[in-house]
Amino acid sequence: MNGEPDLCIGGQWRHASDGGTREIINPADGSITAVVDEATSDDARAAVAAARNAFDDGAWPETPVAERAALLDRIADLLQRDKEALASLETRDTGKTLVESRIDIDDVTSVFRFYSRLVGVESDRLVDVGDPAVISRVVREPIGVCVLIAPWNYPLLQMSWKIAPALAAGCTMVAKPSEVTPLTTIAFMHLLDEAGVPPSVVNLVQGSGAVLGAALTDNPDVDFISFTGGLATGRTIAKVAAEHVTKVAVELGGKNPHIVFADADWDSAVDHVLTGVFLHSGQVCSAGTRLIVEEQIADDFVAELAARAEKIRIGDGMNPASETGPLVSEQHRAKVEAHVQQGISDGAKLVIGGARPSDPALAKGSFYLPTIFDRCDRSMRIVQEETFGPILTVERFTTEAEAIALGNDTEYGLAAGVRTSDPARGERVVRALRHGTVWLNDFGYYTAAAEWGGFGKSGNGRELGPTGLAEYQEIKHIWHNTAPQPAGWFKG
Repeated sequence: MNGEPDLCIGGQWRHASDGGTREIINPADGSITAVVDEATSDDARAAVAAARNAFDDGAWPETPVAERAALLDRIADLLQRDKEALASLETRDTGKTLVESRIDIDDVTSVFRFYSRLVGVESDRLVDVGDPAVISRVVREPIGVCVLIAPWNYPLLQMSWKIAPALAAGCTMVAKPSEVTPLTTIAFMHLLDEAGVPPSVVNLVQGSGAVLGAALTDNPDVDFISFTGGLATGRTIAKVAAEHVTKVAVELGGKNPHIVFADADWDSAVDHVLTGVFLHSGQVCSAGTRLIVEEQIADDFVAELAARAEKIRIGDGMNPASETGPLVSEQHRAKVEAHVQQGISDGAKLVIGGARPSDPALAKGSFYLPTIFDRCDRSMRIVQEETFGPILTVERFTTEAEAIALGNDTEYGLAAGVRTSDPARGERVVRALRHGTVWLNDFGYYTAAAEWGGFGKSGNGRELGPTGLAEYQEIKHIWHNTAPQPAGWFKG
């Protein structure tokens, strides 16, 4: 950053091969936070080749599990040592509040701790084939070279969900953070070096997906692609990877319902609906952007939400008084504004927001007011499309069956929330919803020990949990006959 080489390829830090750079903008005030190297397609291909050589000819895939686990723990220790510096960098990069960034670094740490423990207890599985002379084993081996592509909203957190299990499994990899928010991933690469990750095991390139995408994904030397981002890009990756029969896991966002029944605890419901949609200014793949509320409480509930939302303190994420920060860029704010205008055109009732803040102190940043649309229905694009901004749409229901139908009436299926004081109804509804994570009387929480991913067009594959490790492993069956005899099938 700022003159130092930012690409790590084959164990060497280097500048982009054509000298290209990119300015990283602080979305809170429009200032230049850093200038970083912008990789070329040649750089990306070199990174894949380095990872390929490290897997085929290097020692890492055969490194004992105990050593891999110890390395993950060293990485976790370094993350905690540098927590404040990394959190500050994440806030300047993304705009989120410093409190959120600190939580993110703790969560990153927990991911490395989890996979250190999980891979340490892994063992081969013996299969009884009914013959005492045969030892039949199912073993797990690293899948190979992995391309890891992370989004801009949770840069280091989302990258850790990929790097930690890939290292635990014994894979080699190329990491590509979003070109908009690469700073913490660059800093993290230096921690990996310090922790003792062997050269070429983790390679880093950053730059535009339009430039680097084909070199990373349309590449026969790649064995697995993990992508978190938008639906259109995910579809493209899946198509080009199919030409090489490359395994792909993609998480492509969501349009997540938050269903509130009339008997829900009022205070916690209002609080969690607000947090679920307006945390990080709505730039969360699992944000509860669709409030589906029972008709008999809807008017009062929406009025309370609006009153609370208008009091949310918006500002620079480095300011301790700020409760939420800016959108990530001017370009993204323009997209959010287009969604709002579409909602108005489609007939949704704008309750609050729908504009930039009037405070002159925020004029240089990419800020946008918390926005609520009432009287929405499924014909409206703002209800169908992921807005990735501080926008809440409100739909109403009168029966449990209607609530379930509305909750499932989306092409996505990442996450959902249900709020009711009736345990039986809560269980019925959460089991009926077709979403990868469903919260009952809570919202937004996750654990490294439980799988994360979606149904439908939210993607395929899973991150976190035991399945998140299995994505980076191949399954091999070894049949060992300890007393071989002639088969005698052919008599000639």
